[in-house]
Amino acid sequence: MSSVVFYFQVHQPFRLRRYSYFESTRNPFYFDDDKNRQILEKVAHKCYLPTNDLILKLIKRGEGRFKVSYSITGVAIEQMRNYCSPALESFVKLAETGCVEFLAETYYHSLASIHDSNEFLQQITLHSDLIHDLFGQKPSVFRNTELIYSDHIGSTVAELGFKGVIAEGADDILGWRSPNFVYSVAGQGNGGRDTRLLLKNYRLSDDVAFRFSNRGWPEFPLTADKFASWIHRISGAGEIVNLFMDYETFGEHQWESTGIFQFLEHLPEAVARHPDWDFCTPSEAIERYSSFAEIPFGRVTSWADVDRDVTAWQGNRMQISALKRIYELGDRVKQSGDEALIDTWRKLLTSDHFYYMCTKWFADGDVHAYFSPFDSPYDAFINYMNVMRDFESRLGVAPLPLADVAQMTA
Repeated sequence: MSSVVFYFQVHQPFRLRRYSYFESTRNPFYFDDDKNRQILEKVAHKCYLPTNDLILKLIKRGEGRFKVSYSITGVAIEQMRNYCSPALESFVKLAETGCVEFLAETYYHSLASIHDSNEFLQQITLHSDLIHDLFGQKPSVFRNTELIYSDHIGSTVAELGFKGVIAEGADDILGWRSPNFVYSVAGQGNGGRDTRLLLKNYRLSDDVAFRFSNRGWPEFPLTADKFASWIHRISGAGEIVNLFMDYETFGEHQWESTGIFQFLEHLPEAVARHPDWDFCTPSEAIERYSSFAEIPFGRVTSWADVDRDVTAWQGNRMQISALKRIYELGDRVKQSGDEALIDTWRKLLTSDHFYYMCTKWFADGDVHAYFSPFDSPYDAFINYMNVMRDFESRLGVAPLPLADVAQMTA
């Protein structure tokens, strides 16, 4: 038997409002509530609500045989509570089916795994507690921000007791191996742990997430039957196909007019026509299939861009400077004991702020420009540092002079 493992990422950042240098040290209100509400409501009505309705329909139609998994960030859940409670309620309904698994991740969708190990652990705990309280599940599989992964991250997650981690199936990491097997986290020693790795089949995932509506793609149009036939070809050469993608693929990135919902509606039946294929959740895949081997990661990977690395968030001087500045404040913020201040600091750690500062163009430029609310990476950086100037003043930290900030954009 072989299985399709569907995993969807649900995330919305608290976006910063346009914040000028002249407001610094005077205005502690950093986030654009109107824009955040507008975007959350738009995405909820284009994606979350109709796609959740369809997933629920498919689960009922398949009498429990169709299964999916989600990782929903804490900041996305907060915004659904604030701006569109029916969207959150629709996820709760999915949890009640017993066919949906909710994964753990960093509550604030941060880069703490590579910048602050203690904060990383605290955010995982915050997120796991939220998922348990909201959906009645204690997460047993972990998904890091943007699928960022390394051997060190894998070992840390294993020590926390998670039985699985999902990561990117990067070609240079896999080498001759296939992403269509279960692997084990490298270097776990003899401590009795055997935390497993599920690696994204990025070719098949990206066929849906990025190429589905591309009329210049040789495989356009992509039908459920055609896609299922590609999955079926793996029979005998793999045990799982991990389809990992942003949930906004359905209705937001790929508009309803492209036929993406019809594709999803017919896919379970098309896959199930082959008697050796079914759907399972990440934890079920880990229980069902043996580990093919340990697989070491020689570098930090992610699911972003053609490089599958972390340069989308820390690939230039602006990003590195902003990251260093905000993470250096961590101890001081937490020692304040001010929960509102801590929450604000953590919202400033969200990876999107640094993604907007990315100057990688070429093959990845259109993707970065699509997601950014700023006119340029330099505007995003200056805006963030203006916010930082006020935030640091609240902590009694001397802010960087404007000339030093300007020099970082050179």
